[in-house]
Amino acid sequence: MKQYPLLVFDWDGTLVDSIERIVTSLQYASKQVAGFDIDETRAKNVIGMGLMEAIIKLHPELDEKYHAGTLSSIADTYRQHYLFDNTVPAPLFAGVNNLLHELQNEGYTLAISTGKSRSGLEKAIAEHKMAGYFTATRCAGENKSKPHPEMLHEILNELNFSADEALMIGDSELDLQMANSAKMNCIGVTHGVHTADVLEKYKPLVCLHNIKDLSDFLNHN
Repeated sequence: MKQYPLLVFDWDGTLVDSIERIVTSLQYASKQVAGFDIDETRAKNVIGMGLMEAIIKLHPELDEKYHAGTLSSIADTYRQHYLFDNTVPAPLFAGVNNLLHELQNEGYTLAISTGKSRSGLEKAIAEHKMAGYFTATRCAGENKSKPHPEMLHEILNELNFSADEALMIGDSELDLQMANSAKMNCIGVTHGVHTADVLEKYKPLVCLHNIKDLSDFLNHN
């Protein structure tokens, strides 16, 4: 029997090479609507949160009560830019399709926990022709934002797994914090938001330099 029959993946930065696209869209929306310059590190650190949570964190100077319209406009501008106007590509990382196909054939149950919206995730899954891989998905807006463990708790309940039967695979500290809070083991991937030295603070089983190495790790541990 597999030690971790349920594998829960983050989407952006773990399966999809989309960090630059997200960062540039956040920067564009902040500059266009509010005139603020957001540096790359600040933008990266909110990836994985729900969009409004991310924008509020990026703009502490904009009080939610008095600047709700501005915050909402930044969110709308981000969506338009990310989905339609941004020319930065967001492809799957090399080997992801083969990896997921192999894991599925080996009997793993696969799920997604993401800071994307439901419509954004469904659009991305359709574009990459990945609908057949994931048994359960949870998105920001439907659940509390990462690093709160609600998304993981709901996936475990829906699929009838315990936390010790599951692994969270993610590229940001928010992913691994969420796993820690859910008492779920985790694996870090270092080609997304955060480097190994940041991810290792959350005690992952391993930090992989490439997501395609996940299968080898699972087969030898």
